[in-house]
Amino acid sequence: MNMKQQDLIPAAAGHIGTDESGKGDYFGPLVIAGFFCPDGQETVLQELGVRDSKLISDKRCRDIAETLQQGYLHAVVSIGPERYNELYEKFRNLNKLLAWGHARVIENILERVDCREAVTDQFGDERFVKNALLTRGKTITLIQKTRAESDPAVAAASILARAEFLKRLHFLGKDWDMELPKGASAAVDAAAVEFVRRHGREALGRVAKIHFKTTVKALGS
Repeated sequence: MNMKQQDLIPAAAGHIGTDESGKGDYFGPLVIAGFFCPDGQETVLQELGVRDSKLISDKRCRDIAETLQQGYLHAVVSIGPERYNELYEKFRNLNKLLAWGHARVIENILERVDCREAVTDQFGDERFVKNALLTRGKTITLIQKTRAESDPAVAAASILARAEFLKRLHFLGKDWDMELPKGASAAVDAAAVEFVRRHGREALGRVAKIHFKTTVKALGS
């Protein structure tokens, strides 16, 4: 996303949406995505099947994400498990960590387009995201609301984030030669126990978000 100053797109009619994936998944990264939706593209996005990624199958999510990546300005920040655990230890607050990620994708898009508005989901204190924005980001209007996925730009961002999460989780499992399930469930607990049995407790932080209660279960076993 690093662009020269002359590559900046002039002030455009449209807005940025941001969303994340992996927040509730024990294994894998936390991924935050931003999407710039030009005015007039809402119907096009609807025809592509863009909606909240939680309502779409994994395969469909990947397919739509590929189309969005080819045709629209976007940004993705992926925080792998090791880095996530470092940042969580630093912030000691998941909402502050999320705010940092959302602010970064907004800033990355603003390097490319002079946009005036960004919409994101409401989580924690609304000042978290505002405080995390840098100089360029502080010039925009930031709208934070519940069920923000009803906004087409946020829905598109949720698809991009989920597709990237799924890809990285898949390859993380390949690296460690075992399946790492999504979410947080009995199957995830069992996989965590098996991972520790195979690779040792010290390696758990390289694939998982260790502040989850699953860690206690895995190490206790």
